[in-house]
Amino acid sequence: MAVLLGIDIGTGSVKALIVDERGSTLGQGSSEYSQSRPHPGWAEQRPVQWWQATLIAVRQAIAITGGIRIDAIGLSGQMHGTVLLDATGEPVRPAIIWADTRSADEAAEITTLIGPARLIDIAGSPVATGFQAASVKWVQKHEPDVWERVQTILLPKDYLRFKLTGEFFAEPSDASSTLLLDVRTRDWSETILNTLSIQRSQLPPIIESNAMAGRLGQAAADALGLPVGIPIAGGGADAPLSALAAGVVRPDKMALTISTGSQVIIPSATLLPDPDGRIHSWCNCLRPGEGRSGWYQMGATMVSGLALRWLRDSVFRIPGKDAYSQMTLEADGVPVGAGGLVFLPYLNGERTPHMNPHARGMFLGLTPDHGQGHFVRAVMEGGTLALYDAFDVLKSLGAAPDSIVLSGGGAQSSLWRQIVADVFGMAVKPLLTVEQSALGAAMLASSAIGLFDPQDLAERWATYGETVEPNRDAHEDYGVLLEIFRNAYRKHVDDFKALTQFAF
Repeated sequence: MAVLLGIDIGTGSVKALIVDERGSTLGQGSSEYSQSRPHPGWAEQRPVQWWQATLIAVRQAIAITGGIRIDAIGLSGQMHGTVLLDATGEPVRPAIIWADTRSADEAAEITTLIGPARLIDIAGSPVATGFQAASVKWVQKHEPDVWERVQTILLPKDYLRFKLTGEFFAEPSDASSTLLLDVRTRDWSETILNTLSIQRSQLPPIIESNAMAGRLGQAAADALGLPVGIPIAGGGADAPLSALAAGVVRPDKMALTISTGSQVIIPSATLLPDPDGRIHSWCNCLRPGEGRSGWYQMGATMVSGLALRWLRDSVFRIPGKDAYSQMTLEADGVPVGAGGLVFLPYLNGERTPHMNPHARGMFLGLTPDHGQGHFVRAVMEGGTLALYDAFDVLKSLGAAPDSIVLSGGGAQSSLWRQIVADVFGMAVKPLLTVEQSALGAAMLASSAIGLFDPQDLAERWATYGETVEPNRDAHEDYGVLLEIFRNAYRKHVDDFKALTQFAF
């Protein structure tokens, strides 16, 4: 029986998952790291952190299995990040990751140079801060000495592949998120590269997500405690891989992930960009054709779980592994609307639907009667209302799913599951699969060595918990709260930008 290893480079940790060809978990491991924020709005990580965490996570997973033989490896990674390497393959600076908002001016400049409609037509999305195109432009402008040394531009998971194999490759699902890819041809866009003065030689060749992308090299094998030569797949971006592992491969289901940042995803057999640039229409990790969903539409929000973590660490300062359980227990006794407390979760700006890096978070309606439980519930509700705003754009473009598959850390909370069902007014199927992005990577690994079709695996391996039905009265209350939530943003959008002058 084949054994597959999926590795996922997330925003806060690397996850390693070992499964057999039935999708059963044999071993798993994880290792955390932090973000560096040397200036307001900056978000960076050192690639060496990812590599060191990968060694720890993989060794943990292998130890649980007792040293089982691995037949293939798949890779998943946080989207948009910019890893810049010199001629020796060493990073020339820390990686700029997706949560970075320093490049607002560069994003606007790229949009002007290419034209907003043309950019969406080519890349399937407007450019936002934290996207590789904007981050590269920022480095070119503000760190020209660094840029002169850049020989190779990679995404986080593609850097990990380089460390594992010594090979440079990219694949369409993750490359879409750079805003340097033509999402129709599934290859780098000469128009965008020429406009941004990026040489094609600085970017890795594109292969399909389930294609063979090299074999485990000697140095990496020794570091991981694995044999040399294990096949490694092209891999994919964490969001579409999460949807794949959730069994969301057709447009009648919507994948909703509540993680550090969150997404709503609808698969599509055709490319369906939003001319108003409110969502991302990007390449899926499935090859298009024969009714397959070769693309997907995604509404992305910047903050969900991150806001709860901020509340835990920076406001409540609750220590211990059971901190979230304590917080949720307090929130569970608070009714819909959090006692009239509304939270705008725009701590890092916002993408769908506002595409506004200057958006800021706020609590509206504070009174002396509000306690910790009210704050926690308001944060959960605010993150969910932001996701509904993103879904509303997908609906306006024709999406009509009949159910939600909920995954990510938020799916572990019975309270948050009910809030999602009540806000959306739809049945919610919580995904039981753990580390779904790593599992999706393992699916691609199986395909790379000729075992299984990833779409078939997605529908066979996905397992769900008990369906959560919406409460109709609560859904009506959230309809009222949604308008207050939206009006709060509209009324303060100019204030948010003005406040940036007082940033730390």
